[in-house]
Amino acid sequence: MAHIAETLGTDRQNGIANGLLGQIKFWVARRRVYSQTHRELSQLSTRELDDLGISRSMISRLAYEAANKI
Repeated sequence: MAHIAETLGTDRQNGIANGLLGQIKFWVARRRVYSQTHRELSQLSTRELDDLGISRSMISRLAYEAANKI
């Protein structure tokens, strides 16, 4: 009986740890998309941004939206 309780406790702890790890991985992936999008858009010239219909002040918001679509 004690073995069953220990096993269940361990499974629950593993589930919590895996859930937390999954959340951290998801956050890291979103942060990576945000950073890459922001960096790439920031490297464009004002002329290139104008051609895309993007003002420089929109870059952070666009990067945020891209990161939250994953």
